[in-house]
Amino acid sequence: MTSSSATAPAPVRTKSHYVILDGLRGVASLMVVVFHLFEAYSGGVPQKQIINHGYLAVDFFFLLSGFVIAYAYDDRWAAGQGSGMSQWDFWKRRLVRLQPMIVIGGLVGAGLLAFQHWSLFPKLATATTWQVIGVLLLGFVMIPLRPSAEIRGWGEIYPLNGPQWSLFYEYIANFLYAVGVRKLSNRWLGGLVALSAVALIWLLVRGPRGDVIGGWALDANGIQIGLTRVMFPFFAGVLLMRLGKRIKVGHGFWVCSLLLVAAFSLPRFGGTERLWLNGLYEAACIILLFPLIVAIGAGEKDASGPSLRIARFFGDLSYPLYITHYPLIYIYTGWVIDRKIPAAQGALVGFGVFVAAVAIAWASLKLVDEPVRRWLAGRVLVRAR
Repeated sequence: MTSSSATAPAPVRTKSHYVILDGLRGVASLMVVVFHLFEAYSGGVPQKQIINHGYLAVDFFFLLSGFVIAYAYDDRWAAGQGSGMSQWDFWKRRLVRLQPMIVIGGLVGAGLLAFQHWSLFPKLATATTWQVIGVLLLGFVMIPLRPSAEIRGWGEIYPLNGPQWSLFYEYIANFLYAVGVRKLSNRWLGGLVALSAVALIWLLVRGPRGDVIGGWALDANGIQIGLTRVMFPFFAGVLLMRLGKRIKVGHGFWVCSLLLVAAFSLPRFGGTERLWLNGLYEAACIILLFPLIVAIGAGEKDASGPSLRIARFFGDLSYPLYITHYPLIYIYTGWVIDRKIPAAQGALVGFGVFVAAVAIAWASLKLVDEPVRRWLAGRVLVRAR
């Protein structure tokens, strides 16, 4: 369709949302926060972690992103000159959706940096104001830092807000989708997904850790893990949407939520001697269970009642919570370790951190993210033709 006015663009044309899938993203985000809170007591030993597989939420996010992007954009691309959606239209939509909260997450990280001077972060003591400003500005435009350039000492590509690393790989997957993968037939896309699954299994079973933890460092190992983590789930999500696989299950939101919580919470398998067993479990989650959960969630597109309201709330909260909570985790983790805080006291404060993280996310959403996105949409987006 073309605009009816030659001088003013028509309003942005949007599709209905898979609200249940949005809600599941929220459930996963909440579990990420709980995982990071418990991580302060693991001593860096995965076998001691309580919500052991909480990091798999990132892989679930990638799968959801591929599914939702294919749903939103597959049928909008230009069929020829002067029709459909251009590359620039696609990127404007993605930037409007993702960048405001990336900026907010960076500002939260910079604002709380003064409270993070713990022994865990050895480089912060010598970081200058200008270095922090430089890191903040580079983070705003998604430029990653090499380990030698970051200011915390953890080797993160975005040291003010660690989880931003997954958005870096999200953009890479978006780029690959936009410039070529979207044009693949389902058969060729299936081949790409299969090869990506083999690479993922190889990393998990033959790798030195038996898990997918990593991706936040700009070195050979970090880049390998990051690319391996994003390639299968993202493009499996695209393929799943195209194939139209939907499973209708009663109370699908609650069924899927329980499956996610169980998958994230099970203990680590195989101990320290048989790491490949844990690798097989995580491969099964990413390759089999998560697509099943998405197929069930997509099968309940027309859900109503309390499930719909709760799913919508969780969905709205999900991205802001994920991208703003970690500066609080830096503070909490450093405090627990340096002060040797007992678990009972740590749990009480940890609950307060959880509440604060949700409050910051909700305030960021309502006071900044939604108004800014509405403003940007009214000025830089046009209806897909």
